[in-house]
Amino acid sequence: MAGSDVIDMSLDSLRRHYQQGATPFDVIDIVGQRIASGSGANAWIYLENSDRLQRAAARLEQRRKAGEHLPLFGVPFGVKDNIHVADMPTTAACPDFTTVPGQSARSVELLLEAGAICIGKTNLDQFATGLSGTRSPYGACASVGNAGYVSGGSSSGSAVVVAAGHVSIALGTDTGGSGRIPAGFNGVVGIKPTVGRISTRGLVPNCPSLDCVSVFANTVNDGTRILNIIDGFDPRDPFGRRPVAPAIPDDLPPQFYFGRLRPNQVECFGMTECVERYEQACDRLQQVGGMPLQIDLEPFLEAGRMLFNGPWIAERKASLESFVTHHPDSVLDVIAQVLSAADNYSGASVFTGMRRLAELRRQTEDLFDNVTTVMLPTAPRPFTIEAMNERPVELNTQIGYYTHSANLLDLCAVSVPNAVLSCGVPMGVTLLGPAWHDGRIGAVASRFESRTAGAADRIALASA
Repeated sequence: MAGSDVIDMSLDSLRRHYQQGATPFDVIDIVGQRIASGSGANAWIYLENSDRLQRAAARLEQRRKAGEHLPLFGVPFGVKDNIHVADMPTTAACPDFTTVPGQSARSVELLLEAGAICIGKTNLDQFATGLSGTRSPYGACASVGNAGYVSGGSSSGSAVVVAAGHVSIALGTDTGGSGRIPAGFNGVVGIKPTVGRISTRGLVPNCPSLDCVSVFANTVNDGTRILNIIDGFDPRDPFGRRPVAPAIPDDLPPQFYFGRLRPNQVECFGMTECVERYEQACDRLQQVGGMPLQIDLEPFLEAGRMLFNGPWIAERKASLESFVTHHPDSVLDVIAQVLSAADNYSGASVFTGMRRLAELRRQTEDLFDNVTTVMLPTAPRPFTIEAMNERPVELNTQIGYYTHSANLLDLCAVSVPNAVLSCGVPMGVTLLGPAWHDGRIGAVASRFESRTAGAADRIALASA
């Protein structure tokens, strides 16, 4: 098999290597070399030991010889460390929280059944509370493009290990942007499915009514293939939803309408280069059939503010309250600060918030009657790790400016690479659509992707 420096970990490329005689043992060796090279510092919390990986590879060879259908034969993947993998520790980036589950999360089970190999558990903002990638006792993750800038979070490690070429795909989670922000800052694809479509059984809860498993991949096609493998209603997941067939097919017509921001609503918090990159992205979407309609962002912003400055923060606290009460010194100060805001909301305010959110959902439903998708910047701008550490709550809130609302408004989303900033950090754009329109939004993202550089080129640019 070719040297580790030239192996493309995309699914199609990996399949070709296997067709040419490579084995899972070869791929495991290459993964180990890449991780040992030091790229993607702090991205892994736990790596499976070599003996167990070798046994997993041997079992895969036996399964293939037995004629099993293995659509992900020998595909290496990482798992955010708030998602259970049997016999691997789950920490949620809190050492005192560590447990070793006997059963994998349903999404992990499906990947393993399809022939994928779990390499280990990836770093995250503690308890998936944050969008920066700096809130972890296991170290901060940085963007692959510039080690001085945040990777984005909370699924920081999952994005980095894909961007650094350690693995082909990785699972993350997304409650308020955790599956999109780090994808944008690392030049990879981040898919946030419809809430309830993918089982969250085996996920350490954050906001259970909003949590979803997300997918990081090199291309939209790779991510879509993984999403389809882990798809399916799980009756053992209390927040699982039976699929609703969209009124429109997944296939995208040659021309379609998309929502774009009014010029005075494109917020970049002082980095004007990011405004230019968003406008260029809208122009490129027009080149592949998109017809723009200006939209009002305010309903999205109002809904997004409810996640941390509204009663939904109480759901987040409720998920962690038992552990935090008994282990107050085990939680990072910034996490404790965020959770303390829950005490500001009464039971009555929860229901007031639910009614207002229903009104905002109706407004966005009316919007999507007129457009197939809405294109937003994945994040307003990147920040340095130093700045984030100095102003952790303020800058974290700014990073989530465009992402906080999606799950509250019951939308699906795909973050796709767009450009590389002058500082070297990649920037993505996000395509939003109504619940259960995942296929149609993926088709738009794929068409937009066709106007950008390939995955290898993006990583090379980001690492320059």
